[in-house]
Amino acid sequence: MEIINEQTLCQCIRDALRAELQEHFRTGGNSSQEQQERLLSKQEISAELGVSLVTLTDWMKKGLPFLRLHRRVYFKKSEVLRIMQQDITD
Repeated sequence: MEIINEQTLCQCIRDALRAELQEHFRTGGNSSQEQQERLLSKQEISAELGVSLVTLTDWMKKGLPFLRLHRRVYFKKSEVLRIMQQDITD
């Protein structure tokens, strides 16, 4: 087992931070993680759409796309809007 001294650890942290900052500025701050869409809760998406939670739950039963993570339900706003636009144009 190898033990790292404080100076070596500090240098590793500096190198990692420098590499991350260079990548951040090289990509203009648009890392793949930042490009991922934030998931909205049932309360957030219902407020965005101006509908009640009951209506939202009914839409979910009718096919509104959602993700279930553990016991919670989340939505991608772009997917919800895409589905709603398809229903309007169909």
